[in-house]
Order: sequence, then structure tokens, then C-alpha cells
Amino acid sequence: MPSMTGTFSRSATAYVEGVYPAYIQSANGSHFTDVDGNQYIDYLCGLGPITLGYNYKTVNDAIIRQLKKGILFSLPPTAELDLAELLCQTIPHADMAKFEKSGSNAVTGAVRAARAITKREKIAYCGSGGVWHDWQAAMVSRDGGVPKFNKNLIKIFDYNDVDGLEQIFEDNKNEIAAIVLEPTHFEKPEKDFLSRVRKIADRNNSVLILDEIVTGFRFDLKGGQKYFDIKGDLVCFGKGMGNGLPISAITGPNEYMKVFDELWVSSTNNSESLSLAGTIAVINEMKSKKTIKKTWNVGQKLFSGWNKIADENNLDVKMIGYPIRMDLRCFDSKQTESLPMKSLLLQEMVKRGVFMSILGAVYISYSHSFQDIEKTLTTLDDVCKIIKKKVSNDNYVKYLEGKLPKIIWTMKIPPTKKHHKQNVTRNHN
Repeated sequence: MPSMTGTFSRSATAYVEGVYPAYIQSANGSHFTDVDGNQYIDYLCGLGPITLGYNYKTVNDAIIRQLKKGILFSLPPTAELDLAELLCQTIPHADMAKFEKSGSNAVTGAVRAARAITKREKIAYCGSGGVWHDWQAAMVSRDGGVPKFNKNLIKIFDYNDVDGLEQIFEDNKNEIAAIVLEPTHFEKPEKDFLSRVRKIADRNNSVLILDEIVTGFRFDLKGGQKYFDIKGDLVCFGKGMGNGLPISAITGPNEYMKVFDELWVSSTNNSESLSLAGTIAVINEMKSKKTIKKTWNVGQKLFSGWNKIADENNLDVKMIGYPIRMDLRCFDSKQTESLPMKSLLLQEMVKRGVFMSILGAVYISYSHSFQDIEKTLTTLDDVCKIIKKKVSNDNYVKYLEGKLPKIIWTMKIPPTKKHHKQNVTRNHN
């Protein structure tokens, strides 16, 4: 297979190749077992979707019950209607829901709807990537095969940079169909950033699309809209809503969602019933057991404990972000962010049964236990001491037992910044 797998972020080249496991045999709860029988505490959670845990019985049972009725039908299954109703009862401002099979498809469908509603074509985008269709892939290094005109249709702005967003609208008057925004990546919103984005969308008659593929069903049962108190016009969910099932959704008020009656956003497998039935079980389990609150509590123990141990060992290897979605940042003695340093740290962690992604986020699921966290923190303390003893002059590469990870993609389109008028002094003779 190209890249050994269908997903770049799962490829062996994204890890310390030769040290990290390359393929997984099975998974249960917060752990997975590789093909050699080694078991790991997993903090990548299937690239983010595993919110409850692997092999989760309640969800499995719902899938099995539906399997006995059938997988795919010639007409809509009742599970499609049941899940749509459940989402509309759960998600703020949702009158309707439309299902897709991936987060990329959902956000792309929402963008198409925004273009149809506004009769405009350009998009203002702020997020972590992950929408890998033409309009968005145009901005990154892996843009082969994407028509060049797509680069003219996407304008990037940085999180918390309202001035940059306003500049996009100044430069592209009456041309911006939608603002596509992740409610957060790892940064906290500052200076009323999110509410100001909402006002800019309203003032310019643009659609505000919230990309809640990651924040949805992880930050709060009602998503980032509830957690951050921001209203989206179209809101997209994926990953955690299905606990690993291939499903995503677009939600919103009738006035926006009815445009899908006219658009070709349609696919044979969007009504596949196992994912629909399993997702109903996921959301009901989250509601009945208040799983998200427990996940925050467990994550906070890892977040604060990790940073305390890093301080005690005088290593700048800190977690940033949120207890349920963290990012590990490693800085060498020159205060330069260091991929070799991070790779060595996580190489030593994975050798001791703790799996974290070098290029991706750190996630917590409902199945992670306080015992998992205690083992992780004890392992971290041991690894920090080993690194402090072995490494001198930032020579982390020397102790890597495999290849450095290959960066998956880089940004090609720079973010828009506020144009500052220069004061020009003229000599008058």
C-alpha cells in the first residue's frame, strides 16, 4: 500500500520507525495490542475518534442488534431518522441533521451549502487542517492534483487574530461565502475572539461554519458551541460522535439546512445503518454516564502531573491546550522547539508501554483510568531522568533507535495579516 496504510498519520514514517509498533492487532478500553503481542496505553485514540474507549460493549451491542436487521437498504433505515432526532435534541440551534462518512466530507458539504446560499465562492479559514478536499488541500504542501484556481478561493487567518480576518473581508468585499472555524485547536480564545468572529460573519452576510469534528462530543455533549458560547450557522461533527464508527454530520437551523434539498451532497453509504445505530448508543451513553466530565477529570490529572514532572526534571517538555486535547511541546536548551527531543522522549515512553503520537495530539477517552495516568506519569519521570543523564549539548538524535518522523504536511498559503499603512515622509524643495 502507498505509505503502508490509507492514512498518513498512521504510517510508520510518522513515528520513530523501527521502534514504534507498525500495526495493531486489537484494542480494548484505553489499550491496544500490536502484532507482536505488546500492549500499550493509547493516547492517540484512533486519531481522536475514540471518546468512550475501544471495543466498548454498549456500542458493540447496538451494532450487533442492527447487524441482525441489516447494514444497507434501498430506502432510509429508521436509525437515520432516530439519530437525526437525537442530534437535534442535543446540539444547540440544530433543526436538521445530514449525515456523511468523514469529517472532511461534512465540512466540504457545509462549504458547498454556504456557497449556494451566498452565491459567493471564497472561504476564510482558521483551523488545524484535516479537510482534505480540493478547496482546502490547496493551502498545504500535499497539493498535487488540486486545480490551481482553488488557492485563490481560500484565505487563511490565525486563531485570535480578528484583525487578519477583517483584512480578508476588506480585501475581498462581498466575496466571502463562509468563515470556516475550529472553535479551538490548542489555544484559548482571547479578547472575545469567537464572539467577534460571529459579528464579522453577520456584518458581511457570510455563513459561519463551525468545524467541530474534534471539539464535538469531546469538550461538551453540546459541543464547542456550548463550551465556548458561540453560535454556528452550520456546524459539522465527526470523530468522537461515533467512537470510531465512520460517520459525520452537518447540523443547523432550517433556513440553512434546507439548501441541501437542492445540492448534490449525497452518497450511497451515508445511510449505512451500523454507524447510525452505534452513534445513537454513543450519545446516549455519554448522556447517561456523564462520560465527558469524567474524561476532563482524568485528563486534568495527566495534564497537571505531566507538567509538574517536567518542571521537577528541569526539562521543557510541557503539555499545552486542554485536558481532553493536549499537545506536547518540547524545547531544547536554546529554547528552540525540537522534533528530535520530542521523538526521543516518546521513543522511550513507547518502549515502556505508553503510546503517544509525535506529530499529533494527546487525547483522553472515558476508558482511561487514573491508574493509566499514574503509570504514564511514573514512566515519564523515569524517562526524563534517563534523558537528563544521557543527553548533552542537545544531541537527541544520537540516542534515537530509528528514523526521525517525516512531517506530514506544511502550510503553503500564509495567513492574512492586517495591512498597516506606512507613513511616508516627503522632502519638499
